[in-house]
Amino acid sequence: MTIPDGKIYPRTNDFETIYLKGTITNPNIIVGDYTMYNDFVSDPTQFEKNNVLYHYPINKDRLIIGKFCSIACGAKFLFTSANHTLKSLSTYPFPLFFEEWNLNKKHVKSAWDNKGDIVIGNDVWIGYEAVILSGVHIGDGAIIGTRAVVTKDIPPYTVVGGVPAKEIKKRFDEETINKLQQIQWWNWSFDKIEQFLPYIMNGEVDKLHF
Repeated sequence: MTIPDGKIYPRTNDFETIYLKGTITNPNIIVGDYTMYNDFVSDPTQFEKNNVLYHYPINKDRLIIGKFCSIACGAKFLFTSANHTLKSLSTYPFPLFFEEWNLNKKHVKSAWDNKGDIVIGNDVWIGYEAVILSGVHIGDGAIIGTRAVVTKDIPPYTVVGGVPAKEIKKRFDEETINKLQQIQWWNWSFDKIEQFLPYIMNGEVDKLHF
């Protein structure tokens, strides 16, 4: 299942909402089909520049976002180079200024602690100006509240909010969550999703079939 013809704008005359996948050029940013981003402040097609921060090629860390995610205006993904190392007695990133301090350039990465990829599951809703930190994994179906700061992994179908983000509630009971993760409707064909869409929209999980 792919977005038709590399389509970027899903709605006529709406240039604030995009299918994100068609705008990505960085090979270390991977976005699934139909994931959308809305930005009413800046050009949404500049997501790589404005929303994925401290994401330097030297670290080889990745931003992986699944299918059918909804990302609100101003959401930010902060990567490794924002994490000044805690091994040092100083918070100052001396290795970055190797010329000034006569340090070895090849040790520049010692200026920060590498926490790894950010991985966002499928059907995740990330609220307005939420911040996701490096190394965090967010499960399928999770909801990240407005201006939440996510510092730890979030289980599937969990609603979180606050600074740092903490669990508010589960979206569904465990049986429903397990069934949704087994079904993985986001991997269905367009035609099958369209066929079962009334049940998906109405929360009728028992009417969904593999």
